[in-house]
Amino acid sequence: MSSQNKWAPDDDRIEEEEDEEDLSKYQNQKDAVLFAIHVSSSMLSVPENDADDMDIGSKRKSKKKENQSAVRMALECSNSILQSRIISSPNDMMGILLFGTDKTKAAPGIGGSGGFSHCYSLMELDVPDADGIKQLKALLEDEESYNDILVPSSEQVSMANVLFCANQIFTIKCPNFASRKLFIITDDDDPHATDKALKNSAITRARDLYDLGVIIDPFYISYPGKPGFDPSKFYDDIVYRSPYDDDNDMDPNTSALSGAQRLKEMRTTMLSKSTPKRALFSTKLEIAPGLTIGVKGYLMFKKQEKSRSHYVYTGGEKAQIVEGTTIQLAEYTAQVVEKEEIKKAYKFGGEHIIFTDEEMKEMRRFGEPVIRILGFKPASSLPFDHNVKPASFIYPDEQDFVGSTRTFTALHNKLYNDDKIAIAWAVTRKNAPPVLVALLSSLHDPSEPLPMPSGFFMVQLPFADDIRKNPDVTYNPAPKDLVDAMREIVKQLHIATGYQIEKYENPSLQWHYRILQALALDEDLPDTPIDKTLPKYRLIDKHTGDKVRRWADVFEKYASGMRVKAVKEVKGKRMADIEGGRGSSKKGPAVSGDEAVIQAYRSGTMNKLTVAALKEYLASNGLTATGKKQQLIDATEEFLDAKGF
Repeated sequence: MSSQNKWAPDDDRIEEEEDEEDLSKYQNQKDAVLFAIHVSSSMLSVPENDADDMDIGSKRKSKKKENQSAVRMALECSNSILQSRIISSPNDMMGILLFGTDKTKAAPGIGGSGGFSHCYSLMELDVPDADGIKQLKALLEDEESYNDILVPSSEQVSMANVLFCANQIFTIKCPNFASRKLFIITDDDDPHATDKALKNSAITRARDLYDLGVIIDPFYISYPGKPGFDPSKFYDDIVYRSPYDDDNDMDPNTSALSGAQRLKEMRTTMLSKSTPKRALFSTKLEIAPGLTIGVKGYLMFKKQEKSRSHYVYTGGEKAQIVEGTTIQLAEYTAQVVEKEEIKKAYKFGGEHIIFTDEEMKEMRRFGEPVIRILGFKPASSLPFDHNVKPASFIYPDEQDFVGSTRTFTALHNKLYNDDKIAIAWAVTRKNAPPVLVALLSSLHDPSEPLPMPSGFFMVQLPFADDIRKNPDVTYNPAPKDLVDAMREIVKQLHIATGYQIEKYENPSLQWHYRILQALALDEDLPDTPIDKTLPKYRLIDKHTGDKVRRWADVFEKYASGMRVKAVKEVKGKRMADIEGGRGSSKKGPAVSGDEAVIQAYRSGTMNKLTVAALKEYLASNGLTATGKKQQLIDATEEFLDAKGF
């Protein structure tokens, strides 16, 4: 196989189940991101407040690391994103363009440098490789090279030239890419305040970029002691945004943050914007016979998992991508089997029923892709636990059906105002299995300036076989004094800023990426993973250590009382059995189930008890009664040990 067409484990299955023309919508959608970083005296200066923003917990950090200019922060962000994308999206293109520099260097293949004065191509727009990332890292570590390249020009740079240079780079390097973005990082909110002609020229060049399909995303930098960044002076005229665009700029009022905090926020924002948002499917919504509109479906949430795009051979001096081929061999003769010789069959009644490829496709086909509304129900009829899979979000699409947005909006508003849902039959793409879905209106706060677009959450409804009855759970409430003691602990450990999901990365996934990054960049393999989900035990002990120990004392008193009560109950049952004269005279008094378990525990014959007897004993004492027999025995012995038997 070639590097252009990577093999994935499910490719063979997908190829059998879907038509090639249908797969073209989801494959080969590459992305290109070009960072345009403004090099000026203010962007190269280090904010004075950075030196004073170090808190007690950051004393061990290097002061050089804390005090960073905006240009260095932008370059470090670019380097970080390059390292992450080389693993997650190895076929995407990325590049770095500096503008406002004293030196001029045109990108290879773009043409002479005379037309793009004060534009310096630091990294060519291409698929990032280990050598390019190492060169950028070396530049950040070598002060001499850094200061030699990053010299601001004494002349005013023309934004029209910068945008035209980006236009040429995108046109030549990636003319057919599905997603192309230009990130402009600057602190100058009005570069052509005194020259209206240059401003109009820049607006024209920006329009050319948008006609080309390139999205411009600016990152505004502001500093303490200076007026806030005002996009309305220039950038609002060259940046076209949808009113529902959720890619908000980095907050300009971050001047009070330290350098490390600004670097982290810039990296997070860049990384989120560099991730493309693609439609999961594009199909028809049939509201009634003869009334059809176009919609697109998006996946709002998805678990991030380890993905494999290449096989890598690490046995040589340098890691290399393996070019693999697949050959089918006959089981007994070891002869090569051609694709035409392979037959598909089902075993039925001891015989193999052979089907052709066309028959297999017909068996999987349930009609053309469509979301067909079957009827309407009150929104209260959709239980929360019926949302068994991540819901999709559908939005109108005018490409094939003009007027879809108007009709879609009318349907959405009607269902929203009447508090109803639509029940629909959905086949989202060719050869996909049909499912029953509920179309639930999206909700938002009307006071928000940029609410979520009005659309439907498409909730897949479960079939009867998908619903299971919850197991019976014994409810054993804690006493009030124990709850009050725990309440003090919870209050003390409350996070003032709330739970911020971006602070807690998947440790297993990040460890996987660190290993791949070290292999790709020929670096030393890391020794220990970084797990940010581990509790901070020292801080917990510092803030709530006394309260936790006090809670433990209260719990011990409660547990001791429960043990004494249980012993009395067992003794009472034993005396009642003896006094009642249960059982025959030959076998002696009858033994209750609890007593039998206790006797087996004392005699060491727990393994002779039945699983049913063990489960009954554990359940009667409010314990979990699930697992294999040995697990039940261990749980019973542990409970009896605690009770003092």
